[in-house]
Amino acid sequence: MENFVLSCCSTADLSKEHFINRKIEYICFHYELDGKPYRDDLGETMSLDAFYQAMANGAETKTSQINAAEFEEYFESFLQQGKDILHVTLSSGISGTLNSANLAKDMLQEKYPDRKIYIIDSLSASSGYGLLMDRLADLRDAGKTIDEVYQWAEANKRNLQHWFFSTDLTFYIKGGRITKTAGFVGTVLNICPLLYVDGEGKLIPRQKVRTKKKVIEAIVKKMEELAEDGTDYGGKCYISHSACREDAETVAKLVESRFPNLDGKVLINDIGTTIGSHTGPGTVALFFWGVER
Repeated sequence: MENFVLSCCSTADLSKEHFINRKIEYICFHYELDGKPYRDDLGETMSLDAFYQAMANGAETKTSQINAAEFEEYFESFLQQGKDILHVTLSSGISGTLNSANLAKDMLQEKYPDRKIYIIDSLSASSGYGLLMDRLADLRDAGKTIDEVYQWAEANKRNLQHWFFSTDLTFYIKGGRITKTAGFVGTVLNICPLLYVDGEGKLIPRQKVRTKKKVIEAIVKKMEELAEDGTDYGGKCYISHSACREDAETVAKLVESRFPNLDGKVLINDIGTTIGSHTGPGTVALFFWGVER
């Protein structure tokens, strides 16, 4: 098997155990909570329950991407071991991390001309990004070369469907994704917006759905419409959530009942502190392989 490192950012929102088991390396984003800096380290420094409770209590959050110097140090640790690198970044549609990773690559390529360094824009976020990493790990484990894994990722990454809904508009209003007027009306009318990630990796509102029950039905309907082979879909399905596990479990049960050929049970993960700083509590995201975005 070819000796290369498969790597991503902590914003792929899988557990530390999952990353270790799949032999996927990761580098951490950063965030601030009421001005105090933290690493987005999958809930190790601060539990995600505590993080979302702080947000619910009014704490101010701010996120910062990984800079070129951090990437350079991180990548060089593998290059010094004689390993090639395939690193997948958080979507360029929501972060400038791709640019930082490419700057580091350019610096290191001169120093290590015999090593391969591939940088891929995932066009994905949260556990959709994680689902992509899992598929790349499958290909690596099946004996594919770094070039073959890179080519497959570039050819197929837009087939990864991302659908989100939120039952709490507070942080979408705060971040400017929803206007204050629309947010007020939406809250009064019990609107739960349904959003998706488009072909450029940007988070786009798609529907305004009244009531949580209806938006849960709507998000699963999207999977029926867009999944590979429709309700005969035989791939993996991931869900991530921000402090609303019960809602995530309701979606998972509905998916499992409608898609009997799934590859295993739906995997439920937490939305990490970077993505969660922008969504706040109350967001559920559904990810599966389907038609091209």
